Amino acid sequence: MARAPQDKSQDKKRLSRRDFVKTAGVGVGAAALSSLGTDQAEAQGRLPHWDKQADIVVVGAGAAGLPAAIEATENGASVILIDANFDIGGHAMVSGGNVALGGGTSRQKKYGIEDSADLLFADLTDWSVVEPNGFPDYRYNDKEIIRSFADNSAPTFEWLVAHGVTFVEKAPDNQGAGAAGNSALRENHSAPMDFVRMQTGKAVDPSQATTMSSGVGLVRPLEAAARKANVQILLKHKMSGLVRQSPTSGRVLGLKATSEGKTLNIRARKAVILATGGSSNNVNFRRMFDVRLTEEYNGVAGEPYSFQDGSGELAGLAIGASLWGAYNQVGEYGDRLTKAGRIGTQYGYRNLEWQPGSPLFHLVRAVGLNVKDYQNVILVNQLGMRFYDETAGQYTANNFHAVTPYKPGSYLNAANIKYNPANFLDAALAGTGEAVNGGGPIWAIFDADAAKREEWTVAPPYVDPDGYFFSAKSVSALAAAIVNKYQRKPISGDALEKSVARYNSFVDAGNDADFGKPTPKYKIQTPPFYAAWAMPVVHDTRAGLRINGKCQVIDFSGNVIPGLYCAGESAGGFGLHGLARCLVQGRIAGKNAASETSEISKA
Repeated sequence: MARAPQDKSQDKKRLSRRDFVKTAGVGVGAAALSSLGTDQAEAQGRLPHWDKQADIVVVGAGAAGLPAAIEATENGASVILIDANFDIGGHAMVSGGNVALGGGTSRQKKYGIEDSADLLFADLTDWSVVEPNGFPDYRYNDKEIIRSFADNSAPTFEWLVAHGVTFVEKAPDNQGAGAAGNSALRENHSAPMDFVRMQTGKAVDPSQATTMSSGVGLVRPLEAAARKANVQILLKHKMSGLVRQSPTSGRVLGLKATSEGKTLNIRARKAVILATGGSSNNVNFRRMFDVRLTEEYNGVAGEPYSFQDGSGELAGLAIGASLWGAYNQVGEYGDRLTKAGRIGTQYGYRNLEWQPGSPLFHLVRAVGLNVKDYQNVILVNQLGMRFYDETAGQYTANNFHAVTPYKPGSYLNAANIKYNPANFLDAALAGTGEAVNGGGPIWAIFDADAAKREEWTVAPPYVDPDGYFFSAKSVSALAAAIVNKYQRKPISGDALEKSVARYNSFVDAGNDADFGKPTPKYKIQTPPFYAAWAMPVVHDTRAGLRINGKCQVIDFSGNVIPGLYCAGESAGGFGLHGLARCLVQGRIAGKNAASETSEISKA
């Protein structure tokens, strides 16, 4: 790709490339010192010391970083893989292990599912497909990125199998799928085998080892493959910045990282690959896309094992990279946000149930109460008032035959959808009319009878009484008991009593006159009464750094940043939910990065 013309007067002030290498020796000149942030070295005019070096440095050992590292080594490059956590896997480790790879996989062919790379590309770029709320799943996908994904999707399935991943032996389905396309079944499921799961601290029962789906069955085989390929894995190493020849021009030469209080510089002779996992728990970053997602939305999926802190995006932006695909981050479809699956705990993601045996449980603090029937609770906002039908579901996403009849690229696809603008999540985010962003806390209110019907144990370790679960002998006393740092002002006992009384009248009438909850069934009348944290959960990151089909990072002028790649949730332009885009893009990035000429030989 052509580079933007540079100001010649500025060029005269810079070292020539030959002088740069002659002076630097290790491939980094004085102009890069400001990127390093090594103030003392910069002041003294000394070169930074490279503590470690390899051809490729991969940041993040999850569903994108592991394939990137393996692919790079198998294409002849030496690789250092760093991760801030104490173990590998990122979000993938605690995920459901659902992998939407299609385009004509051996598994699809085995079960008679017709698919191809062209059909997959057509599905994931069909502008005409919309959800019942009017939001399009695929309209704003970057077509160059989708073409590359489609061409590499089926080969990635075979690659995973060849590298030790066992998929549940059944036909691809829709379970866990999100925006995976209307024309073919594509969701596969990695089996946990005998690997210990992070969320429980133990392996699954042997009877389930090959039949259930779990992310551990994906990441542990890839870890083994990476170690077998001599990838150097450095855990508890957090990237603090990228090193570029000058702050916003030239090659990316490596990165700066911190580990247990020490700082080190890691040189990448060919390229750095960012696979840091997105930005969903960086409050200020995510609010660039959606101002409503304030700090009270604190139960982000994957936490407290894996934190999507936006570090890759921030490091890229600091050296001139562009963001991309912002619509996909705010599009109201799929699992960008989910309704709480478990209440009474900070970490209520519906597809991740932490257990006391987990090495992280001291941080999680509570299993949470799984709500089987939302007829058993009412939800109130921070003023103690109901705001919606509690039984309302999630954002939907287009998958196999979600649109029927379906004609690719036809406006009639939208015309055939039954429009339904209502959604629980929007009502939850709406707030209470104050001049303050964020919806504020949401509390599930229920009584002793509801706890019996749901068969809940309303005590630790199932609930977290440290700000996320409360009980009292009366509704008014319950309102007074609710104290949480995100609750901006106390709930009025009178307001909560009126909300409960009004709802009980709807049970008598058999009709929810306020929000249309289908035939309210149970009164809230038997003490003790309970209030459980029931906040929506932030999940997907679907916007990030701008990349091209090779996963090279692009700057704000539309030019490739030499020596920098990005894959997975840190990359923008793709609205697909889940692991598949991470795995495919990791392989693409690793292969292309390995083919780079090293920065010394290019000098």
